[in-house]
Parts: sequence; C-alpha cells; structure tokens
Amino acid sequence: MDIRFDATTVHYADGTCALDGVSFTVPAGQFCVVLGHSGAGKSTLLRTVNGLSAITGGRVVVGGKPVNRKTLPFLRRRIGMVHQHYGLTARASVATNVMAGAVPAMPFWRAMSGFYTPALQDKACALIAAVGLDEAHLARRADRLSGGQQQRVGIARAFMLDPAIILADEPVASLDPRLSREVLDLLRTQARERGATVLCSLHQVDLARDYADRIVALQGGRVVFDGPPAMFDDYDAKRIYAKQDAAAPVQAVLA
Repeated sequence: MDIRFDATTVHYADGTCALDGVSFTVPAGQFCVVLGHSGAGKSTLLRTVNGLSAITGGRVVVGGKPVNRKTLPFLRRRIGMVHQHYGLTARASVATNVMAGAVPAMPFWRAMSGFYTPALQDKACALIAAVGLDEAHLARRADRLSGGQQQRVGIARAFMLDPAIILADEPVASLDPRLSREVLDLLRTQARERGATVLCSLHQVDLARDYADRIVALQGGRVVFDGPPAMFDDYDAKRIYAKQDAAAPVQAVLA
C-alpha cells in the first residue's frame, strides 16, 4: 500500500508550523526513513498517515484513499505503529500486549472484555517467537522486560493485523547501538516478509544509510532531501542538522 503526501500542511493553534507543504510518495513495499533534528516534523508526518495529527492543508492519500474521518476506521486496520517509548501496558503480559494489536478489528464488546479468540492467541505466540522471545516471556509483565525486549513486543504487536503499512516513530531512540540494529533488522525482516511499506523516523544517519531504501530529510517542516541512501552524503547530513535558520534546502531526486 502506497502513501502519498500532497502539499501536506499542519499548523497548530499556537501558530507553530509542523509541516509546510510536504509532497512525496512512498511506493508500496518501500522502507523509507525520515531524517531530521528534533522538531523538524518527523513525528507529525507519520501521525498524519493514521489520523493522529490532523492536517490543515493539502492531503494525505493511503492506498488511493484520502485520510479523513470516513476512511480512518478502515485505514487504521491496515496500519501498524511502533512507538519510541514502546507504548505497552506496563502491568499487562507480553501476550496481552501483542494481542492488543488486533483491537482495531475487533467488536467493541470483545475489545472491552479483553477476550481474544484462540486464533488470535496462536498468532500472537507466533509473532512473539518471530521477534526472538521464547515461551517464558508470554506471561511476563511488560515492565519486567529490558528496553530491547519491550521494543520487540512492540514490533510483534504492530504486525498482529498483517498491516500493509508500518509507521515506526523513532523506534530505536532509547536503545544502544547493538540493540538498535537488532530491532531495525527485525522490523525490516518482518515488513519484507509481508510486503509492508515502512515509514520510519530516525535521528541516526548511519542507521538510515544502512536500512533505508530511500531517505527523506525534513527541516522546519519542509523536505530538504529526497533520494537513495547512496546520494545522502556528509554534506547533506551537516545541512539538515545545522541550525534551521542557517540552512538552505538541498534537493536530490530519487533515482
């Protein structure tokens, strides 16, 4: 499923411009990394795809459907999300946290009661194994896990509904370099096995170069680079991480 941003703009009530006319398309199956310093608009961009951030101009189109109140119930079943701070329920078990990824497709009464079918339970177990956690972790509370283990649970949860799109918002921001690569390896592998599109925000240039099919860099809510990792050099990195008022856009067209 592809993602298209058409002059996408987000202004907040306090006058802040989070996104300023962003336009680019992420083809189905691509692993696209969004780079930029804090406040560049990365998280806001990702959140416009599943409606968590409302746009004030332009549009976002997912799989040919514009993101709006009418389409969001359907689209959210096709979009998984991996959060920077894991987004787990601390006192719930690993298995329960993973099965919660199926809630958007469940009847209201079942979601409220926490009743998960045997099929969902089996799927959760398979996903937990796929991200490298053994059976001993199934009943363990999420707050008893290490950061790397918690993010593995977050990835398993994100794939519960076999999403066509994964939004990964700074998924390795709290992890050390070794665990960061392990988590990104898992995310890329699980996405490729399912043909899922990934839109992933990162700070780390080296990880973007190693894992992305494409890099889009934001600065001040605007696209200042769009191209393959091989075209993103140290000069570009210095430009996007320089002070915003001292930098000028650098454009590179995706080959």
